[in-house]
Amino acid sequence: MIRQPALTGEDYKSDPKEARGSDRPSLRAAIIGFGISGRVFHAPLIQANDSYVLEAIVTSDPGRADAARASYPHAQVIHTPDQLFARVDEGELTLDVVVIGTPPLNHKQLAKAALERGLHVVVDKPFVPCSEDGEELIAAATDAGRCLTVFQNRRWDGDFLTLKHLILHGKLGKVRTFESRFEWWMPEGFRNWRDTALLAEGGGILHDLGAHLIDQAIQLFGPVAEVYGETARYGDPDKSDADQDAFLSLLHRSGTRSRLWMNGHAARLGPRFHVLGSQAAYTKWGLDGQERALAEGVLPSDSEYGIEPPESWGKLGVPGSFRDEPTHRGEYPRFYAQLAHALQTGSAPPVDPGDAVEVLRVIEQARP
Repeated sequence: MIRQPALTGEDYKSDPKEARGSDRPSLRAAIIGFGISGRVFHAPLIQANDSYVLEAIVTSDPGRADAARASYPHAQVIHTPDQLFARVDEGELTLDVVVIGTPPLNHKQLAKAALERGLHVVVDKPFVPCSEDGEELIAAATDAGRCLTVFQNRRWDGDFLTLKHLILHGKLGKVRTFESRFEWWMPEGFRNWRDTALLAEGGGILHDLGAHLIDQAIQLFGPVAEVYGETARYGDPDKSDADQDAFLSLLHRSGTRSRLWMNGHAARLGPRFHVLGSQAAYTKWGLDGQERALAEGVLPSDSEYGIEPPESWGKLGVPGSFRDEPTHRGEYPRFYAQLAHALQTGSAPPVDPGDAVEVLRVIEQARP
């Protein structure tokens, strides 16, 4: 666990802007990368939180740069990470937090560059290509005395929060098996870096979606004692060696068995969660709607944000006695709220980067 001293006035090189409605100085943030990660998740969530000011967005893509300027006219749009760090070095730009939303191959290099400049760092998942890289980054953050955290946003999916609540309050009894799926039908691929990234570069569906599903399983049922995995690739092997279909079976030390499926070629989707306990079962279909809402321009401050309609709720019970279980409101904004609190008070970050390293170790055991 990396704990960070609370920020004081000495942490700022110039007078920061004041957060709207707050007596604390706002945290000045930059986002590196403006693809799905930066555009859909990080920029809207940062913009919606009064503890932050979005100072800069880094992208070399002309279309994305235009979109960034249109959506965030007060932020500087910078061509490359080197140019961003040069402005920081020269005192032209003062930052507190750097968010890294590039492909995972670049994460370690960019995170270390930010830490070396005394900046706090958020790294999107996949964290880094291998557990050794993750350990190196954690050590670098400790040496720098800065906060390093990983954007495991699906800890705040509404369906996951619902399941967590059911387990915590004993509604299922002792959970014996946990089935979790993240599937879709997209045989043409992502049409981005995910289609060509190599395993050694952090590519593959197990590295990408597995980072979420394994993290959720460990959060619910604790450390993993045994790992079994199957992976497959259906696309051109000359383009990449990365898996496009994966299955994991994890035995937790607690005795629960987790079975996890990840597939981008699923012509018919299975349930998102199917959980069997000693007293009841919980089955939930469909994905959390926050990503879609953010992509469509719904603001996190919208009164309907994160709320799932009743027809999408899961079912809880036993044969002959199932009832609708209302889905908790999805809370992606909580990540940046908890990060702001951590930086301002010295408390724990929203996600311990050590958790991401544990996930990487499971992935490494699962692959042949």
